[in-house]
Amino acid sequence: MTISSSLNAGVSGLNANATQLATISDNIANSSTYGYKRSETEFHSMVISGSSGYSAGGVHTSTARMIGENGPLISTSNSTDIAVSGSGMIPVTDASAVNSGGPTPMYLMTTGSFYPDEDGYLTTSTGKVLMGWPTEADGTVAAFARDTSDGLEPVQIDGNQFAGDPTTQISLGVNLPATETEAGAPGDPRELSVEYFDNLGTSETLSVSFTPTVPASGSSNEWTMVITDSASGGAVVGEYTLTFDDSRANGGTLASVTAVTGGTYDSVEGTIELTVAGGPLEVDIGMLGDPFGMTQLSDSFAPTSITKNGSPVGNLTSVEIDENGFVHAIYDTGFTNTIYQVPLVDVPNPNGLTTLSGQVYQVSLDSGPFFLWDAGDGPTGSVIGYALEESATDVAAELTQLIQTQRAYSSNAKIIQTVDEMLQETTNIKR
Repeated sequence: MTISSSLNAGVSGLNANATQLATISDNIANSSTYGYKRSETEFHSMVISGSSGYSAGGVHTSTARMIGENGPLISTSNSTDIAVSGSGMIPVTDASAVNSGGPTPMYLMTTGSFYPDEDGYLTTSTGKVLMGWPTEADGTVAAFARDTSDGLEPVQIDGNQFAGDPTTQISLGVNLPATETEAGAPGDPRELSVEYFDNLGTSETLSVSFTPTVPASGSSNEWTMVITDSASGGAVVGEYTLTFDDSRANGGTLASVTAVTGGTYDSVEGTIELTVAGGPLEVDIGMLGDPFGMTQLSDSFAPTSITKNGSPVGNLTSVEIDENGFVHAIYDTGFTNTIYQVPLVDVPNPNGLTTLSGQVYQVSLDSGPFFLWDAGDGPTGSVIGYALEESATDVAAELTQLIQTQRAYSSNAKIIQTVDEMLQETTNIKR
């Protein structure tokens, strides 16, 4: 009968608003929880058809976690506090799985405060370990499959790690005195020493001597460059004849480079390849006609610009992650080594992910299959270090919704009270 259906509708209204109150309470309680995604309650009407008159069907509810919504980002002082600016999620796994040496299931987070544990794994206070692809020795990342987590490894930082960066390139910007290639000049060689670092981080020296060719008359504009390597016992690793231009257009620049011994001169790149004790070493002396390379001007011998890459052995001082998800180990010598790449995980329906405790999510049938993107590529945003994502809860909106829920709950309670009074009147008819 319609009165009893009204009673049932009132009860369903109480239950529905109680459910909404629970989601509001959860949202407000987690308004300061980093990475929290708010919950929503949706109301759905129920229709009951009958031939004897109208029956109130009442209401039922469904709840959803709004995982696709992002909270505001705040800056922190920890380089391994990580947040995602835009879509995509960070892959993590359980510390217990890492410590047991077993399979490492993949979970997802939108933000996390990671610190090295006793074994160096970047771990949150809730026991979630950051996952990434390890790099090769040269800092590049192999081509891993993007639809599986099999290539991901727990990110491990060795705080006692030492690392050296061998020198592979040297740039020689030197001015040779033009007056010393003129007739009557003494012909004394000019000496230059350049430090470099070998494969073990040891300091070695390239000794470079420049000997002018003194003609009987006029100017030769020619020098003999001899390079010896301390790591090779002082052996000659390259000898070259340098000729300089004396024309008005290109006066003082290299006109030709002839190899006597050692690697050939690459006129396109302006480099020579030396073979030192630790392997190949590229020396840039400038292209032909280049005023910024090696020159012969005036009467002064001046090393104008000598630069090199590489560094001695250094201690690990910090770890940082860039916007593309690359994890960099930084040493006290200034050397930076790329050790991992953290991809971002994207799914077709983020709101369909299974929600776990601690702002952690897991791929489900409702979310659809995942794909691992380089941060900043495809639909994903960028990775932000020194940052955390705040709760997505809008406290003002939740309090407004709380008032509405309270009024709706009271109204449904009033319906039940009214139905009770009407049934009492029906009972009084018998008196």
